[in-house]
Amino acid sequence: MKKHQVRVYPSKELLPKEEQLAWKLAQIASDNTPIDGDVEEMIINRIIDNAAVATAAINRRPVASARSQALAHPSTGSRSGATVFGMPNGQTFEPAWAAWANGTAVRELDMHDTFLAADYSHPADSIPPVLAVAQHLGCTGEDLLRALATSYEVHISLVTGICLHEHKIDHIAHLCPAQAAGIGTLLKLDTDTIYQAIQQALHVSCTTRQSRKGQISSWKAYAPAHAGKLAIEAVDRAMRGEGSPSPIYEGEDSVIAWMLSGPTAVYEVPLIDPGEPKRAILQSYTKEHSAEYQSQALIDLAFRMREKISNFDDVQKIVIHTSHHTHYVIGTGAGDPQKMDPNASRETLDHSIMYIFAVALQDGRWHHVDSYASERASRPDTVKLWHKIETVEEPSWTERYHEHDPKKKAFGGRVVITMNDGSVIEDELAIANANPLGAKPFAREDYKRKFSTLTEGIIADAETDRFFTVVENADKVGAGELCELNVQLDLESLTNNSRDTKGIF
Repeated sequence: MKKHQVRVYPSKELLPKEEQLAWKLAQIASDNTPIDGDVEEMIINRIIDNAAVATAAINRRPVASARSQALAHPSTGSRSGATVFGMPNGQTFEPAWAAWANGTAVRELDMHDTFLAADYSHPADSIPPVLAVAQHLGCTGEDLLRALATSYEVHISLVTGICLHEHKIDHIAHLCPAQAAGIGTLLKLDTDTIYQAIQQALHVSCTTRQSRKGQISSWKAYAPAHAGKLAIEAVDRAMRGEGSPSPIYEGEDSVIAWMLSGPTAVYEVPLIDPGEPKRAILQSYTKEHSAEYQSQALIDLAFRMREKISNFDDVQKIVIHTSHHTHYVIGTGAGDPQKMDPNASRETLDHSIMYIFAVALQDGRWHHVDSYASERASRPDTVKLWHKIETVEEPSWTERYHEHDPKKKAFGGRVVITMNDGSVIEDELAIANANPLGAKPFAREDYKRKFSTLTEGIIADAETDRFFTVVENADKVGAGELCELNVQLDLESLTNNSRDTKGIF
């Protein structure tokens, strides 16, 4: 592992492509080094994780809408096409649209994996587009695993070295190049083709963070799926010999020059050396609870602290001491009145640690549906408690949030509950229980349990067994058999299960 320095170069100071970040990322993607056993195991865990959260969200409106758009684009050519969550494995669709539908389903509940560093990310958002292309082009399970190792590696390197959030650029600007890189590995493309695809992917995926600000809408779920669709198209163009804006990171009118820290900025992006195994996925972590990752440890902490409170009416105020990011993105530092509004959207509530902590404290549980129900959010005693909660940034938590040593990195906080009689209940939790360094780190059986819990009453037991058998042997899945990684529902239980005429398509 070495750090690659990235800065802006004036047009008259020509930077050889071999020194450009996009080329270095493409080299990682075109390197054919085998993946390690523990990496393979974790990729399979994340495929299970994605299928779980996608199935749980299968009939939510944004997911159903994305599915209906995909159904308008069935596979009609000589190639196999790709599956859509819930639909029969034998019914396939154009890969970009399948990736769109599946990516939306995966992202809707905000409950799959995460990686936080200079910026933040959900690396498993790369799985839908890479899998869709793999199904469409008859790739093997081994091809798929190698490709996903690349997507995680590239994504986590970018997120570690370059902050998008401080410039209000949405995090899909790191995701889309990682998706393109993974597809490049999948198809065994040469370095130059992947280089062009990565640059195109970045160029078309720079959007603003308004998608996660104020009254947050369904676009929060659509954004990563849109990135996947753009990545597939970028790779397709590059395979046809088309070029891209270059150098996309370092150029005089590049992303860094005008969207990030400007002409004098210097970034350091950690990159593995040629021949070094791709292990970045092991730095990422999934969610046990359906909410923003910075809330995971605080939900666990609420479960613990509630045991010391006999009457929530006796609470005078609650102060959550936490990191800069938590305070300003999901805390009172955001200045968003919507985060305190009982009529706010689900997408807004899962970005309100004040709401999340209040409900977790009262209920001692967190449910991906019940905890966000309108009747739950508007309950008078909850609103009363919720509005007694505030966040403050504490430098020590900000420092731990940005810590490079994974053993010291933390996304939790310290909570001080002041009671009406003046007594104080105080506790802290740095790491969520399910984190690899937490009290109860997730292993294969936990991922399978999460799947079974989230899909209970939605899919048949036989379909669960079939899916587990296939996915746990993903490395042995042959060419043209990857459609079996799809999870199928009884069509009668699936809304928008056939092509409609509601939109343009």
